[in-house]
Amino acid sequence: MRSKASAAAGFPQAGGLLRTDPVELVNPTGRGGFVLVCEHAGNFIPPELRDLGLGPGLTTSHIAWDPGALPVARELSRILDAPLVAQRVSRLVYDCNRPPESDSAIPEVSEVHAVPGNRGLSPEARQDRVDRVYVPFHQALAAHLDARRAAGEEPVVVTVHSFTPVYKGVRRTLDVGILHDMDARFADAVLQHAGAEPGLAVRRNEPYGPADGVTHTLQRHALPRGLGNVMIEVRNDLIRNGAGQRAMAARLAGWLTAAQADLAGGPASSRQTPRVG
Repeated sequence: MRSKASAAAGFPQAGGLLRTDPVELVNPTGRGGFVLVCEHAGNFIPPELRDLGLGPGLTTSHIAWDPGALPVARELSRILDAPLVAQRVSRLVYDCNRPPESDSAIPEVSEVHAVPGNRGLSPEARQDRVDRVYVPFHQALAAHLDARRAAGEEPVVVTVHSFTPVYKGVRRTLDVGILHDMDARFADAVLQHAGAEPGLAVRRNEPYGPADGVTHTLQRHALPRGLGNVMIEVRNDLIRNGAGQRAMAARLAGWLTAAQADLAGGPASSRQTPRVG
């Protein structure tokens, strides 16, 4: 039987997540050559968690989600005719790009901000969040990838994120990061096309990299299946409005389709024509 403390830290049977699916599937029947993932798409915190004890404004700030990432991923889904698996629940409740054994999966501190509602959780309360947030998200992604492979397809896994221009008081000079884990083939091809575009600072494994533990989704789903993969980080002030989001999605779609064509050994038009506009 749960203690009162662990029950309060978990999700009661009448709780918000049981009325709100933590996973959103966009364009699930898309047949493009990509499967998109947005692990930090939403900032929803179930009401029984009382905003995790955070002060005003923090639940809508970058510590709770990746601002702009979901609209960019949605537009990429449209352009590429690609399925998108998105996580609706705030990463402060559970960060789906971290394994259950990671302390940062349920952070007690995010950047410089304490998260009181994540302190002192019992093992039962932690497992409750794993079961209700992490498990359904990764099951949904795995099921979709397995179905595509069963149909004889080998989609590229692309995870879409955004990052804050200023982190712990330090301004970042990066515009877009192209991240990868052990398999760098697709990221290499993307970087080649991104590097040919003037006026944009694009770098490898920045502002984070594998050593920071940010490639869990790629490790869990793409690498074991031998699928091409890449993680994209966009500075969030570049995608703060619809115009910026659409422009960035069009740019990323161009890089992705060109990289896919390179690795397939043919022109981009022979593989897939992005639906821009």
